Amino acid sequence: MAGRIRVGIGGWVYEPWRGSFYPVGMRQKDELAYVGAHLTATEINATYYSSQKPATFAGWARAVPDGFQFAVKASRFCTNRRVLADAGESIEKFVKQGIIELGDRLGPILWQFMPTKTFDPDDLGAFLKLLPTSVDGVALRHALEVRHESFNDPAFLALARDAGVAVVLADHDAYPAIAGHDVGFSYNRLMCSSEEEEAGYSLSEISGWTDRAREQAVLGDAYIFYISGAKIRNPAAALATIMALEQQL
Repeated sequence: MAGRIRVGIGGWVYEPWRGSFYPVGMRQKDELAYVGAHLTATEINATYYSSQKPATFAGWARAVPDGFQFAVKASRFCTNRRVLADAGESIEKFVKQGIIELGDRLGPILWQFMPTKTFDPDDLGAFLKLLPTSVDGVALRHALEVRHESFNDPAFLALARDAGVAVVLADHDAYPAIAGHDVGFSYNRLMCSSEEEEAGYSLSEISGWTDRAREQAVLGDAYIFYISGAKIRNPAAALATIMALEQQL
């Protein structure tokens, strides 16, 4: 069965989006609902910096419609460490902070490594074994974003595949674009939006990413997030992508 393609941005609180994406005068507390009405996903960035309360996750879930999903960015205390195998306690704290309150709005968990983190097969293998397949009966899906060229290695791809973890495909000038094996879903982070392009990316580039997402969706859910780059353009890029997907139906 083909998966669903969801398209979104990084977070939803960004002052320059007020008046460029959000209507002038919109209350900040209504901005997430606006994202939910116009896009189909977003990444939660706040969880990277600190733990959140279960009630906060529940409130986020109520703000968006059925079908919308949040990708949850894992805590930096899990990934920004010299020895990944020592992250067990931090991982347990992260997954048990209340993310299950998102319910069916819970998308993949994003585990992002620093650009200086290099590939160590033994240590990474130990880390992958720490990632739980579920928490309190709720299934979890994991996506790994690596940013060092040393990960462009068949051994890394095999470890991720065997762990059932997706490898994030990054569009970035400085990070390797690594395509992983099929693990039932795909995760794309596009970070080259340009302020000179009204939609962040050219229409031909957006068409290329929608084609790729359609190929990925044959095997499972596909996620596209427009992150950083010319951040002010990212909502427009997401909207243009959604429109392109609809036109291809």
